[in-house]
Amino acid sequence: MNLHLAQHHGMCFGVRDALRATHSAAMREPVTMLGQLVHNPVVADHLQTLGVRTGHLEQLESAQTQRVVITAHGASDQHRSAWQQAGHVITDTTCPLVRKAHAALAALVQEGYHPVVIGQRDHAEVRGLIGDFPEATVVLSAEQVPLIPERRMIGVVSQTTQPLDLVLHLVSTIKARHPLVEVRFIDTVCHPTKQRQTALEEICRSCQVVVVIGGRNSNNTRQLTEKATRLGVRAHQVETAEDLQADWFAGVTEVGVTAGTSTLDETVRQVMDRLKVITDESN
Repeated sequence: MNLHLAQHHGMCFGVRDALRATHSAAMREPVTMLGQLVHNPVVADHLQTLGVRTGHLEQLESAQTQRVVITAHGASDQHRSAWQQAGHVITDTTCPLVRKAHAALAALVQEGYHPVVIGQRDHAEVRGLIGDFPEATVVLSAEQVPLIPERRMIGVVSQTTQPLDLVLHLVSTIKARHPLVEVRFIDTVCHPTKQRQTALEEICRSCQVVVVIGGRNSNNTRQLTEKATRLGVRAHQVETAEDLQADWFAGVTEVGVTAGTSTLDETVRQVMDRLKVITDESN
């Protein structure tokens, strides 16, 4: 069984920086994380060993420490201000590319566009994006496009971890439904997401099975799994090496491996090592 690790896989710089900042803060004083730093249970377990407590961005009473951490998914200015006014000190680990999405949406609203966000309404990043713009419309499928109200101008951004092909399809659908309206799209899909999607396409050309490593509730990890399936490759999403099952690979000669942007390098190595053991046992 030959193993093919995607050229671009695993942890992105935004997640790495968020982990570093949180680790540093936790070493100095007690901290409360306002949500999941990233959607990865291995990371969550690690932070727990550092004594990092868990709170909720929308609930000021949920923090038991003065210092709080805003996660890599970001937050609205409204929530950020509320925590500061309540006397908390903020360590803000918002990914710089999420900040760019916030800036893009704010600019569109400032210029008079009705704001539209392509993404998951209940995802932490999307909640942060629309937190300051309650009039925003969130869509994730062509069936939801009719939810966008008739306006003279429509401005569109995307959750940073959505597949670019889906985003472009929905932008085209919006334009087709509103042919007389000015629709302006700002591409806020992050570069690491695009890289991992493209690298996945490469390994899918030669592999029969693809293993995708990452948290169950990680959007970009799930998108990798779904894309492999759409490309006709059998895909299995795992959180750790313990999730691998040898019978997935019976009769398989070419196996691809990739990982979402919140997956630790150590987890990728452990999965690769376990796959090598499975290969040896099958010989």
